[in-house]
Amino acid sequence: RELWKTFAEMGFSGLLVPEEFGGSGLGYVEAGVVMEEIGHTLMPSPFLSTGVVAAAALTRGGNGAQKSEYLTKIAKGELIASLAVDEGAKHRPSKTAMEAVRSGNGFKLKGAKAFVIDGHASDLLIVAARTAGESGDREGLTLFLVNPRSKGIEIERTAMVDAHNAARIVFNDAEVTADGVLGEVDQGGVLLEGILNVGRAAVASEMVGVSEEAFTRTVTYLKERKQFGKLIGEFQALQHRAAHLYTEIEITKAAVMKALQTLDSDFSAAGTAVAVAKAKAGSTATLAVQEAVQMHGGVGMTDAFDIGFFMKRARVCQELFGDSAYHAEQLARMKGY
Repeated sequence: RELWKTFAEMGFSGLLVPEEFGGSGLGYVEAGVVMEEIGHTLMPSPFLSTGVVAAAALTRGGNGAQKSEYLTKIAKGELIASLAVDEGAKHRPSKTAMEAVRSGNGFKLKGAKAFVIDGHASDLLIVAARTAGESGDREGLTLFLVNPRSKGIEIERTAMVDAHNAARIVFNDAEVTADGVLGEVDQGGVLLEGILNVGRAAVASEMVGVSEEAFTRTVTYLKERKQFGKLIGEFQALQHRAAHLYTEIEITKAAVMKALQTLDSDFSAAGTAVAVAKAKAGSTATLAVQEAVQMHGGVGMTDAFDIGFFMKRARVCQELFGDSAYHAEQLARMKGY
């Protein structure tokens, strides 16, 4: 929380928050710049979950009262929020089965969520639940603003492979009032997809940072490490692999920038560009960290050397909001294949 307050002092926590609520009112391109630097440093912070995803959700779906209450706190670094959407081992928003049943003036939530980033420390949960239809339907979803300390909510802190924190959250008839509905009842699918696209583009930006940092450190190592009386960077095979990786990173940077720019200029039409960016960023980051570890040799496999940490973070980012295979499939569906 102290780190998050420092973010607020620098103006980063409210980067996507409109000026009327104390933020900077900047765009997704600017958020991508911050996420890319986070990728370079592997810094664990609530910027993705709160400053990007939650801020976008509240800005695009919140009513006046919700924006005033929560966006102001995000801008001040006083609130940590998390999006709770995934329920299984893989990212499949349309497979949401968690129920929200009408009860009195509100709803009762029953079900469980997994892989909730920063969920163990959140002051606010943005929960996707089904108010109509069945698992697999793209319609019938509703988003709720939920106090994680409410009765009937159990939170288990979990550590991901890169040691960042997430949570499993169980809802046992947890009550939320009608005021807690974000957007419209049964119409949350489009809102959720837009929010997820923001998160996907942000994670793609982080993976660009991860890829670039892994590449830079590897090139430096190639210029320092000697074998058979020569710097290993003099070997043509390693030069070719480094050159190939460089071109893949440059292509990825262009794809990610296009996605961020499209989110800023034509939000509702950004799905295709975001799918391309997330799929490409995932495959490039995987290539970057694998090449980095291999070119570093045996030392690259140890936690005593930093390069392995980038591999772990890339693995988590690949799964966040859908991996490369998921987005390739979504892209095929968008194109009608």
